[in-house]
Amino acid sequence: VQLQASGGGLVQAGGSLRLSCSASRIMFRAYDMEWYRQAPGQERELVAKISSDGGTTYANSVKGRFTISRDNFADAVYLQMNTLKPEDTAVYYCSTVDRGRRGWGQGTLVTVSS
Repeated sequence: VQLQASGGGLVQAGGSLRLSCSASRIMFRAYDMEWYRQAPGQERELVAKISSDGGTTYANSVKGRFTISRDNFADAVYLQMNTLKPEDTAVYYCSTVDRGRRGWGQGTLVTVSS
């Protein structure tokens, strides 16, 4: 699997960003897709997941603020992030499991200033 994430940047607290991740070398519509993040000095954590049938789950810390979605025609997954907080600052990664192995995109940095 190849995953390419984009859309990160610097935003003020309360602002919004939309992350995108394009996938290739997989039958995208059959795969659950996930967004993770890793803040400096912290472990990587699951932020949101969208299953192949469109069901979604979110970390408690982002519920009501972030929305994950997918476009099976474009082989892409998105993360709409609203009401951003400084604690959302992290490198965000898209990910999926392909043939028993977890694949990662290269990560995109989100920095939220207070």
